[in-house]
Amino acid sequence: MTQISDLVEDLQQVVVSHLSDNLQRLQGVTGLQRIHRARKLVGTALTVKVRPGDNLLIYKALTLAQPGQVLVVDGAGDTTNALVGELIMLYAQQRGIVGFVIDGAVRDTAAFIEADFPCYARGVSHRGPYKQGPGAIGVPVSIGGQVIQSGDLVVGDEDGVVSFPVSDAPALIEAARKTAANEEAIKREIATGRVEQSWLDKVLKPVGL
Repeated sequence: MTQISDLVEDLQQVVVSHLSDNLQRLQGVTGLQRIHRARKLVGTALTVKVRPGDNLLIYKALTLAQPGQVLVVDGAGDTTNALVGELIMLYAQQRGIVGFVIDGAVRDTAAFIEADFPCYARGVSHRGPYKQGPGAIGVPVSIGGQVIQSGDLVVGDEDGVVSFPVSDAPALIEAARKTAANEEAIKREIATGRVEQSWLDKVLKPVGL
């Protein structure tokens, strides 16, 4: 059986767009912006559902998180109050958390950029959060149109974020590698400078163009 650590290592070398292509182009988180600079996000989800603008259960989740997990927070897409900031980021780093996916707002963005700590969020707000609850940890959440379960693999890069069950990862990684190899072949064909290209013909000829 493939270890999660091996899958994480393999996924570091796979771009999100190739994973998305092999998820039928229907799955994946949409509408979030990358807050950090460039570091790849790969880990397993620890899900949290919170009331918009309230991060009480995020505090609790931080104490429960295991190294290698991604804090995935369903904040209902509300960007009025930030759910995480620099202090939570620093504590998360100490706990071995590898990143945040927040369907809500964040603040202290300069700190995320300086640390290059992976963080994807719906928006940014200087307003801090409330801490009254309610909320839940480890439940299925909806993030930008994608249902994510605790334990799912989460991958993020400059193009966005996708997630999928661990059991799907080996086949998905293999398929994404084939996509990458196919694109490299297309790049080589483009470099020939020919107007006629086989990869274009595959799309155009079946519809008579």
